[in-house]
Amino acid sequence: MKAADASLGASIQALEYHYNLGNEFYELWLDKSLSYTSALYEGPDDTLEEAQNHKVDYHYRQTHVEGVERILDVGCGWGGQLQRATRHYGVKHAVGLTLNQPHVDWIRKFDNPRIEVRLENWRDHRPDAPYDRIYAWGVLEHAARPGISDADKRGVYEHFFELCHRWLKPGGWLSVQTITYENAQRSDLNKFIEQEIFPESDLPSQIDIVCARDRLFEITRLRNDREHYERTLREWRRRLRANADAAQRLVGKDVIARYEKYLSLFMIGFHTGTMNLSRFAFRRIDRPGHPML
Repeated sequence: MKAADASLGASIQALEYHYNLGNEFYELWLDKSLSYTSALYEGPDDTLEEAQNHKVDYHYRQTHVEGVERILDVGCGWGGQLQRATRHYGVKHAVGLTLNQPHVDWIRKFDNPRIEVRLENWRDHRPDAPYDRIYAWGVLEHAARPGISDADKRGVYEHFFELCHRWLKPGGWLSVQTITYENAQRSDLNKFIEQEIFPESDLPSQIDIVCARDRLFEITRLRNDREHYERTLREWRRRLRANADAAQRLVGKDVIARYEKYLSLFMIGFHTGTMNLSRFAFRRIDRPGHPML
């Protein structure tokens, strides 16, 4: 299948450009779990740490993860959600995929026998056994490159859902959180973001996702939370500025300026509705394409 071609998505080198600034840098401005996706705020006084836990708990409740045997986290980052799944939800075995060695090193320091982390592209994943649940937060933003055809782009997302369907047990659930285009289209993508922050990465639209899961997954819940991402970004920027001296010693003045610009641009994008933050819960269709009786 053409869409399986890894060249249609961001390369390892492109992702390393962003993430290989080092764990210490991200520790300065992310929450304690190092969650690098939008939080979910339940009240005006929520801390970033509380809101990131609310986000994880929301997705886990929507997909009924309590006590299941096996879960997969595609693009697991620093693995905070894997820890929460095994420690608070009784998950027996949690597998995380990442393309970043510092993520792997960080997660292995947990010394949690229920967590398995793999340095592996989701396209190449071959599970040892089917999963009960799959989570993909902040993954689809890097699945397709700018400049590929609309057909190839849609094919990338179709391939992702086909694989998730194949990996899940009957009755399984899939959780996706992703930035999407809203009052914008591909030609509006800011060149600074494309070239200086997230090379080789393009956003999906909601219609891309809805069409790609057709006859494979039922959408059981969708909520749009762009204001939550704006608030998350604002807090990240505040923390980065508060730790500017330490950050500059780690990565230099130019990187700090680049990141402040990126966080500010994204805040504007979510505030104006240029982008949205979509949280999906999907239930596996166990008999796809079955004819009506």
